[in-house]
Amino acid sequence: MKINITRWLMLVMAPMLVMATHNAMAGKDEETRSTLEDQKKVAVTIYNQQLALVKDLREITLQKGLNILAFREVSGQIRPETALLRSLSHPQGFSLLEQNFDFDLLTPEKLLQKFVGQKVRVVKTHPTTGAESSETALVLSANNGVVLKIGDRIETGIPGRIVYDEVPANLRDRPTLVLQLQTATSRPQQLELSYLTGGLSWRADYVAELNNDDSRLDLNGWVTLTNQSGTSYPNAQLQLVAGDVNRVRDEMKQARRSVPMAAMSMESGAADMVEEGLFEYHLYTLNRLTTIANNQTKQVALLSAQAVPVKKQFLLKGQNYYYQSSYGDLGQKIKIGVYVEFQNSEKANLGMPLPKGIVRVYKKDSKGNAQFVGEDRIDHTPKNEEVKLKLGDAFDVTANKKQVDFKKLTAFGKYRYAAESAYEIVFKNAKPEAVVVTVQEPVPGEWKIVSESHKHSKEAAGTAVWQVKVPPEGEATLSYRVEVRF
Repeated sequence: MKINITRWLMLVMAPMLVMATHNAMAGKDEETRSTLEDQKKVAVTIYNQQLALVKDLREITLQKGLNILAFREVSGQIRPETALLRSLSHPQGFSLLEQNFDFDLLTPEKLLQKFVGQKVRVVKTHPTTGAESSETALVLSANNGVVLKIGDRIETGIPGRIVYDEVPANLRDRPTLVLQLQTATSRPQQLELSYLTGGLSWRADYVAELNNDDSRLDLNGWVTLTNQSGTSYPNAQLQLVAGDVNRVRDEMKQARRSVPMAAMSMESGAADMVEEGLFEYHLYTLNRLTTIANNQTKQVALLSAQAVPVKKQFLLKGQNYYYQSSYGDLGQKIKIGVYVEFQNSEKANLGMPLPKGIVRVYKKDSKGNAQFVGEDRIDHTPKNEEVKLKLGDAFDVTANKKQVDFKKLTAFGKYRYAAESAYEIVFKNAKPEAVVVTVQEPVPGEWKIVSESHKHSKEAAGTAVWQVKVPPEGEATLSYRVEVRF
């Protein structure tokens, strides 16, 4: 009896081939899930413009060959086109084939919407006996309410508990990045996922306290972090970038729902932040790990400086329009702005580049209680630059201003307009000590001071400045005449 070897091999190998194919397909469809329990390290770098770079390192065991990896608990505002997964321990033979971001999260409403056109079970409880009964229902609609078909009747609303046989595969309880990849090993390996995300932001907040005579202040800086990204970052290495990083604006932006913030937590510790230059920006690194919880605002210490020398300034700013026509009275009891200035220098006990933020200033009253006296916003301030804060308007120092003379002059040569005008500013001081008021006048065109009661300085091409000392509980008058041509 002759045996057909080829046919015999096919008969023997066929079941094995079918089984192998089945196992391969099963392995392809089976998902490896990674959670925060796999996380070994996470680093978060936050920029000023609602942008952060996340580097999430996890230890994950994959099958040799093709894998589907569900990288759970990524940011809900991840920019998936920026995601990069790499193997740090076994890079040889590791390659990405496809990735999908599943942001359709599991909620009762989403679950019901996914079952439109499918059958569910409605479980009712008898109000007297407590016995439960179950009916099969077809979900007709879940848009602005629920429409069910139960038997031969249509019902709106939910007449009982809805029971589902399964959760749809495209619904996730956490934001998840699903990656299809090839790996050459089945050993545990260190996988790092890096990506850009929205939902994380930071700003600098400063608290300053003036001394009794307003000559010095103590300054404390805080970094205020807000996490609305949809996930937490436990024991994260935190870095902050101060500066205006250029970004390409997306043509289509998804609307983001505002998430209510949790109560603010605060972590203190002087010199927690270490600063260094980075390209044309400044990088601040927290020298310890911190947890950035979802829906949380927290603060960490940025800087602390004592006895910073300050200069207090009373400033009256003018307008250039009244040098071009006759106006007469220009204002009674004009408010005079109050400013404080200090140098961001090592000599002034500072010298660290200051990120933009709000400076809130306090001063102790006669009973030693700190009272709020004003706030102002500062921009990014490099080392050795001046910081100038407007705290408000003076209560006891006012000005009455009027134009006492105006006449047009003959314009000639390159000029089309010429005029001469005179002004008088009467300052009144109700304080028990003398004050010096800085008068800053923007004068248009080409100009010269014809006469003046106080000597001026020309701070810029179109700016004249006077310093007027006003005696305690007294008054002083600045008068000047100016000729303009343009």
